[in-house]
Amino acid sequence: MNNRKLGRSEIEVSALGMGCWAIGGPFWDGDLPNGWGDVNDDDSIASIHKALDMGVTLFDTADVYGAGHSEYVLAQALGNRRKDVVIATKFGYTFDEETRHTFEGRSDAAYIRSAVDESLRRLNTDYIDLYQFHINEHPLEGADVVRDTLEDLVQAGKIRAYGWSTDFIEKAAIFNEGAHNSAVQFECNVLDVNREMIAFCEQHNLGGLNRGPLAMGILTGKFTRASTLAEDDVRGPKQTQSDEGYFNYGKPNAKMLAQLEAIREVLRSGGRTLAQGAIAWLWAASEMMLPIPGFKTVAQVEENAGALQYGPLTADQMAEIDRILERDAVLS
Repeated sequence: MNNRKLGRSEIEVSALGMGCWAIGGPFWDGDLPNGWGDVNDDDSIASIHKALDMGVTLFDTADVYGAGHSEYVLAQALGNRRKDVVIATKFGYTFDEETRHTFEGRSDAAYIRSAVDESLRRLNTDYIDLYQFHINEHPLEGADVVRDTLEDLVQAGKIRAYGWSTDFIEKAAIFNEGAHNSAVQFECNVLDVNREMIAFCEQHNLGGLNRGPLAMGILTGKFTRASTLAEDDVRGPKQTQSDEGYFNYGKPNAKMLAQLEAIREVLRSGGRTLAQGAIAWLWAASEMMLPIPGFKTVAQVEENAGALQYGPLTADQMAEIDRILERDAVLS
């Protein structure tokens, strides 16, 4: 199960990808942090090398992560192994590489053509395997222009396939009218299930790249109700999220911590860690799912990629989790 096709494309990927948001380092929207704190580039490069050694071939980044820095680091780490991997990156938010500040989103054709060229430059490559529209909240109006521009980029040989990073079916459906739409990136994990998007991916043979597969770290088990996060962390006290979010003013969601405790032993079945169990849940939910957990260290990569040796949870384990959490069955 360790390799599969990326949706209806001919692109082969590992069943697990690595999310490269954190390795971009700090960047800001005004005075609000959008990164995951300070990061050491040497550690990031060593982590990518470890992922490659463990069979990971899918790396998901975005031009805006670290205001371009994540793409630079990924390119440096890959070096002459570029041909051995699948690079997924995103576009939609403008930014300044020098100040590391983000600005408004854009979706016009001229911007998209410029953005892909800039990502190609930073990634030191002449093609991008999966190019994804990053603006989840973009209205339906104008989405067809984005899709058609991406089709043009496929014809130009600059990208191989595309998708939308969105949690909304009606938006994914617009992109799905394009011949080379091959994936949707959406929020999904054992505690925050997007059943409709899972079904959409299965119905239309689309790769489902899972944002937040570890609920921003909650599913690793390292947080308690007393945990606090740094000011420069996107999960930290400067960021306000809803009570249903993973973190609110830097504090982890108490309800989710309790839910995790309740299903702890199921996730840890067969010698798995909690993180590996959470990844295994996604694989069991659908063969289309491609978890992309983030990382900053070699140890995190070793743990996450180590999930590959265990494979998905069983149907009985999936049913047990649903019973404990008192919800409708995820598997039909």
